Amino acid sequence: MIYPSNSDKTQLDALISQGISERHTNNSLANSYKEQRQQFLVKRLQLQAQIMLIAGLTLITFFLWTNSHLEGKIYAFKIGIVVELFTLICWGLCKTHIGRRYPDLIFLSLCWSVTCAVQIDIALLFNDLEPRNNFWTLMFLTQATIIPVQWWMHLISQVGTIICYLTLYLLYNPILKNPLTSYAEQGLYFFWTCLICVFSVYLYERLRTKEFYARKAMEIAQQKSERLLLNILPAMIAEQLKQQPKTIADSFLEVTVLFADIVGFTELSTRTSPAALVELLNTIFCLFDQLAELHGVEKIKTIGDAYMAVAGLPNQSNNHATVIADMALDMQNAIAVFNVENNQLFRIRIGISTGPVVAGVIGLKKFAYDLWGDTVNTASRMESHGIAGSIQVCEATYQLLKDKYLLEKRGLIQVKGKGEMMTYILKEINLKA
Repeated sequence: MIYPSNSDKTQLDALISQGISERHTNNSLANSYKEQRQQFLVKRLQLQAQIMLIAGLTLITFFLWTNSHLEGKIYAFKIGIVVELFTLICWGLCKTHIGRRYPDLIFLSLCWSVTCAVQIDIALLFNDLEPRNNFWTLMFLTQATIIPVQWWMHLISQVGTIICYLTLYLLYNPILKNPLTSYAEQGLYFFWTCLICVFSVYLYERLRTKEFYARKAMEIAQQKSERLLLNILPAMIAEQLKQQPKTIADSFLEVTVLFADIVGFTELSTRTSPAALVELLNTIFCLFDQLAELHGVEKIKTIGDAYMAVAGLPNQSNNHATVIADMALDMQNAIAVFNVENNQLFRIRIGISTGPVVAGVIGLKKFAYDLWGDTVNTASRMESHGIAGSIQVCEATYQLLKDKYLLEKRGLIQVKGKGEMMTYILKEINLKA
């Protein structure tokens, strides 16, 4: 037999009370959001790279078609090829482990491969420099619409482009070909383009973040509700109730029902504080719950200091009697261990009966899964007419256990509402069987 240790009980209590700290939950959600955002970023970077490759090809074709000078066509082709090459490399990196791990670098590389690379190419080829605001604006608007996450990264890409241009301007010191007001106007338009892009990304990501945490909070609430429902109802019945909320009632031809009562608990309640009394009872019933889960037994309910369980439903099985017998013997051992550890003298009186029952959920409020039928009444009588510290079973249960367990014939006893009944005391497993 397996007995619950103190550490197992502590773990069970922690699980039942859901003793997970708020900080740990928040950290998990934050990590989950970052992972989701990173996956989104990588997918959108691949999309942006594809769009940039197509756009680059159209621009190269346009410059080659409109430029009448061979030298101009060669320069346009060189600049276009460099930009396309950078974009192609970034697209390939998005599909590698490096790209998935450092998407921020791919983001900046895609941006600067158009904005900075074009400026550098022009400076190197023509020894001249002009602010290519049309390229810049196109790139920043594309990023803000296709990759609307991490506003600070958009800001870095814009600032980096400006720093690159100013550095080249100081190195090459080109002659201004247009009036200063024209450059100021372009700068003003560019400033507001960047500001609107960054601000729109910031607002979009705030909305996405709130939506993500709201959805996660709803999922957590649903999981808590699910766990609470499964603490009240068997999983199969809970699913039926969710799918079709109506009265649920099923007949089972043969199950085994167990009733257990803690002897002496009522007397203890007269000289023990309510809080200490409930704590003791909770500890004992948690041990029983552990055993029910261990043996695959369905706990039905507790009534004061009585514990009711059943085997053979809602999932029908052929070994329901042996499962209940094993649990009953383990319950006795668990109480013995509990008494030693807590300096108590509790004993339990257990009654077991086998036969048909009706099981279901009734009512509108505070509903619970319950059993009805003569088998339930007999199990209750086996317990109430039993002997403290013993396990009393009826004739039907005896017939299913006699080959595997040692049972002692108690004889005929007068049972309220039933008359005389032959009963047996379950002792232990028959090791010779």
